[in-house]
Amino acid sequence: AAMKQTKGLEGDKMSIIKFEFNPKVGIDNPALTLTEDTDGEGVGEPRFYLLTKGNTETFGFCLHEELGCQGHVIRQLELGGVAQRRGLQDGDRLLQVNGHFVDHMDHLRVVQKIKASGNQVLLAVLDGDSYEAAKSLGRDLSRMLPDDIRPRLCHVTRDKSGFGFSVSCPEGTKGTFQLSVLQDGPADRAGVPPGSWLLELNGDSVKSYSHTQLTKKLKQSGNKVTLLVASSAVEEFYRLRGLRVTAALADTSWLPFKARELHLVKGPAGYGFLLKEDDCSSGGVGQFLWDVDVGLPAEQAGMKEGDRVLAVNGESIEGLDHEQTVHRIRAHEDQVTLLVIDPAGDEFYHSVG
Repeated sequence: AAMKQTKGLEGDKMSIIKFEFNPKVGIDNPALTLTEDTDGEGVGEPRFYLLTKGNTETFGFCLHEELGCQGHVIRQLELGGVAQRRGLQDGDRLLQVNGHFVDHMDHLRVVQKIKASGNQVLLAVLDGDSYEAAKSLGRDLSRMLPDDIRPRLCHVTRDKSGFGFSVSCPEGTKGTFQLSVLQDGPADRAGVPPGSWLLELNGDSVKSYSHTQLTKKLKQSGNKVTLLVASSAVEEFYRLRGLRVTAALADTSWLPFKARELHLVKGPAGYGFLLKEDDCSSGGVGQFLWDVDVGLPAEQAGMKEGDRVLAVNGESIEGLDHEQTVHRIRAHEDQVTLLVIDPAGDEFYHSVG
């Protein structure tokens, strides 16, 4: 038997690729026998878990790739850890990370997706027996999952006609607001789906708002407003599973504020930037990029002074101090990939949670 260890989940956890041989398993003693099951009997339903941890915690599990065992396998559940408390089981197969189907992806890429989630991640899993049964039947596992389970963050700028949406609320209720969207109006152009449900306004939950309070908050927003919205199907998905919809899970592709990925290859004079730890305008401490030298790799990759570093080589640096971040950057001698955001974008994302 041989074993290869690779860098894995949450620093002290390892993603393990195993190559195992069991001499007791042979033609007369198969490891797994599946009977013909054309009706799909015995194939369970995917389960969904929203895991939230602190900066110093791990999610409390390892993700394995094992010879003779298909898929991305949940192993080594930490006793009393986040994953075990939520209900993940040893041998579960990971199908989805934050709404993205991952069963077909390279193992290390899936590990990176989980790391890049920071302190919150939404996982879809299938128990091991159901996974093996579905595979033996040639099932398309992606079809067992909803097409889109992400809410949407939209930043709407008012024009002469207003924000381009109206709000309806059942009489005598609080926190239940459905949006009617004017075609080709500001909200429509900002990506607000017609008939969607309003969950947050400028980073604050509307669950306790009356219609009058919501109207007042909209007026106080000035010319711009940020909405967390969910279609009826997405809202029902979370409600039926007892999961809370958060901005951290949202599709942000409609927002004007984008994080940027910079790939730097070190030149004879180095990368051409300095990393400095400083207070964030939005609170807390961050790692910032300064003294970007003209003509060197950092500037050529699009780095701007004042950018804040969010991730290094696909791994979030949330919770890391300055020296730990520098160590991550130096982990590969001649190249590095940084995920960064400018000050305006940083402040915006903080304001909406």
